[in-house]
Amino acid sequence: MGLSRKKIDEYFMRRAISLAFRGTGRTSPNPMVGCVVVRDGRVLAEGFHSCCGEDHAERAALGRIADAAGTDLYVNLEPCSHFGRTPPCAPLIVERGVSRVVVGMTDPDERVRGRGLDILRAAGVAVEAGVLGEECRWINRGFIRRVTLGRPWVTVKGAVSLDGGMALESGESRWITGPDARTAAHRLRSEHDAVLVGAGTVAADDPELTVRHTCGESPMRIVLDSRLSISPGAKLSAPGTTVFVSEDAPRERKTAAEAAGMDVVSVPSGPSGLSVLHVLSALGARGVNSLLVEGGPSVIASFFREGLVDGVALFLSPRIMGRNRPFSGPLAFSSMDQTIRITGTSVKAVGDDFLLEGVPECSPAL
Repeated sequence: MGLSRKKIDEYFMRRAISLAFRGTGRTSPNPMVGCVVVRDGRVLAEGFHSCCGEDHAERAALGRIADAAGTDLYVNLEPCSHFGRTPPCAPLIVERGVSRVVVGMTDPDERVRGRGLDILRAAGVAVEAGVLGEECRWINRGFIRRVTLGRPWVTVKGAVSLDGGMALESGESRWITGPDARTAAHRLRSEHDAVLVGAGTVAADDPELTVRHTCGESPMRIVLDSRLSISPGAKLSAPGTTVFVSEDAPRERKTAAEAAGMDVVSVPSGPSGLSVLHVLSALGARGVNSLLVEGGPSVIASFFREGLVDGVALFLSPRIMGRNRPFSGPLAFSSMDQTIRITGTSVKAVGDDFLLEGVPECSPAL
């Protein structure tokens, strides 16, 4: 007995998803998309969106074959229907004679949102939508978050001991985890569009926030520094760093930071410091789909406090640190019912350490 149509569609959609992953860290503000063109169960061509401004996955795949008539085309996201940096894909699919299109999810972008599928159906192309939809939404969770809520998907990352410490009372934190975990942390950076720390982390660690120890692009570097206290000699006091400051930050410090090539952005402040919602909105407006928060306890608490954390990546080291600085600052919970539960958790060994990942219950559904 042969495979059912459903199993065949899922098989090729998984291939499209794996191709989409090849664009990790390079496609924003666009989504990650992969495409497979099949005839009679045989793959004729594949393609993926490699970076913003380059061909979309469908155009890349169809460009590799002379004859696409009568084929099935698998793509994890609805083909676009509008002109942007590149021409739309839905009309191209019709023009090339594709007979059936299998889509993982409709595009939440209001410029598309079903119009691509309408073009295909109106031309007589058979359309099957929603195949492996949950998986397709997950790989583009950052894109979905930005186009629907105007902000990036926020992942909080940390490294702690078994008793929950990120650092000793003295502030020493190098190194809680081993080299394998640190390599995994750099890989995590490469998967995000931007990485964020607070002024305290800059002062204590003088980080570079680049990708090392692994392949991948370095993300945009973000600093929260309400009073612009960052030292002119800090590694982040350089072009390529965006620093968010309070609206009343000293003008002379803004001028000096801009002279050093930093992008200085003023946002409103509240009782707990800079408004992280305004920070995220500004990043969303700049096309940032995903943000990795690597700040200290105060910064991490500010995102949790506002319900703006979508993912947690916590490296656990099998050591006891005794009196220490915690992963998160105070959140003023008075009962267990108020605490933040992490769902869909996975735990894997990374060298001598462990990586726990999950999604807070407060994160909006995709």
